[in-house]
Amino acid sequence: MTSLDSPPQAVPGPVGPTVPTGAAGKQIPPAAVARLTIYLRALNSLLAEGTERVSSESLAELSGVSSSTLRKDLSHVGSYGTRGVGYEVQYLSRHIAAALGLTHDWKVAIVGAGNLGKALARYGGFESRGFDVVAIFDADQMVVGNEVGWLRVSDVADLEAVLERTGTNMVVLALPAAVAQSICDRVVGAGVRSILSFAPVMLQVPGGVTLRKVDMATELQILAYHAQRAQTPGQPE
Repeated sequence: MTSLDSPPQAVPGPVGPTVPTGAAGKQIPPAAVARLTIYLRALNSLLAEGTERVSSESLAELSGVSSSTLRKDLSHVGSYGTRGVGYEVQYLSRHIAAALGLTHDWKVAIVGAGNLGKALARYGGFESRGFDVVAIFDADQMVVGNEVGWLRVSDVADLEAVLERTGTNMVVLALPAAVAQSICDRVVGAGVRSILSFAPVMLQVPGGVTLRKVDMATELQILAYHAQRAQTPGQPE
């Protein structure tokens, strides 16, 4: 099942302004972008341990990829390794973060204060990775005004005004399918161009808007497929 640390599935459609670019301004392939987030997580763990340098082999092992894949991916952001010495952890971490756009000021709003929305709002990993959750919304008047972490749930009727006041530039949709498209349209109309959707429905967005979808049911189905193969003799993973 997709976790908060897993890269979400891409939704086919127009490429928006948040697609990372690497050396010489070239667009980084989506698969490499997903792996760069894993490298960054490994590098940040090494920084926390006080490690100053790491070899490509060690970083690849920590990230679960081959050394050749890692080196190819890092070539998209420029090669910062030294033969026989390895990579300077802090330097490489900064450059990957810059390529991913994590040096910008990202303000995130969550629409939907159900169990999932509340869990996302309370997730401590966002702030440490450059994302500031600034608002959470719901339509249920029994929920509006309640506190979730340090946030107070806003009425979705005030969506546009709160998004403007907080300077929100990313929105997470944790909504039922029936209302997801209408809320998505309002978010886009308010000027937000980066949307992450947990809604169990395919949403339509105009060009210039980047939409990512996390489909946990699909991830479970894929997991079931691999579990079934593992239980069947003679079926390699």
